Amino acid sequence: MIQLQRLEGFYWVARCEGYARAARAFPYPITQPGVHQQVKRLESELGVRLFERVGKDRVILTPQGRVLYEYLAPFYEGLSSMERSLRSGTVGGRLRIHASGHTLRHLLPPWLRRLQGQRPDIEVVLFEAKVPAVSLVRSGEADLLVDHLPEVPADLEARQVGKTRAFLVFPSNHRLARKGPVSPEPFRDEPFITYSSDPQLRDLQLAALSHHGVVPQRMYAADSSETILGFVAAGLGYSLLASLQPRGPQVPGVVARPLTEPAREFPIYVAWRKSSQRNPLIEALLGLAPKL
Repeated sequence: MIQLQRLEGFYWVARCEGYARAARAFPYPITQPGVHQQVKRLESELGVRLFERVGKDRVILTPQGRVLYEYLAPFYEGLSSMERSLRSGTVGGRLRIHASGHTLRHLLPPWLRRLQGQRPDIEVVLFEAKVPAVSLVRSGEADLLVDHLPEVPADLEARQVGKTRAFLVFPSNHRLARKGPVSPEPFRDEPFITYSSDPQLRDLQLAALSHHGVVPQRMYAADSSETILGFVAAGLGYSLLASLQPRGPQVPGVVARPLTEPAREFPIYVAWRKSSQRNPLIEALLGLAPKL
C-alpha cells in the first residue's frame, strides 16, 4: 500500500516542477531533502521513475509520472474547497427520501425544485413508500421520510410540512354525484374500498365510517390511494381518502366531497433520525420546506 505522505510529496514536486519550490509550497513546514526523500521512496516502491531532470533546479514528469499526477491532482486540488465546505456546513451529497405516493405527487415537486435551484450540489433520490418508512430511517437506509405519522416516534425528529383532509370519494355517475355535501350513510349498503398494505390508514377509514354508524358489509382492498381511486372510477365502490388538494382528489370518473363529520386533518411530517451530529443536507432541505 502506497503511503499517502509520499504521494503528497510527489504531487507538490510535479506541480512546482522542482524540489526546492515544492518544499516552499507545502502546506506545512518541510525541508527540500525531506521532499526529495518522499519521492525517491515512492519511486522505489513503484519500481518506476516519476521525474526526469531538465535543469539545475527543474524536473518534469515521466510518462508514468504523468499518469499518477493526473490521477492525484483532482484530489489534492479539491482539498481546500472541501475543507471550507465542511467547516461552513455547505457540503453537497445525496439525500435518500422515502415518501408516500400522494406527497410525491403533490407536496415534494415544488419543494425539491426550490432545493435544486439553490443547491444543485445536493442529489435527491426518491422512493415511494407504501407505509411510513420509520424502520428505514432508524436503520440509516433512508435519510428522511415524508408521510403522515399518527404520532412521531421518540427516536425521530420531525417537522410538520403539510396537512391533509378527509374526503368521501365515489363514482361520478353515482346518483348522489350532483348533490352537495354528503356523508357515508347513504353508501352503507355499497362496497367499500380500503387499504390492504397500511393497517393504520385502514383503521382510520373504518373509524370514520363507524362515527356515522356505517359498517361495510363488502370490502375491496388496494395497496395505494391511486389504486383505490381507480377502483372507484371503475364503479366498484366508494372510499374515504386523505388529500393535500383543497378540493380533494381530482381524477376522471371520481367525485370527491369533504368529510365534515368528524372534521379531521392529518399532519404530514418530514422526519429524520435523532443524532448529536448535525446533517447540513437535511438542514438545507428544511430551510426550503413549505410554509404552513
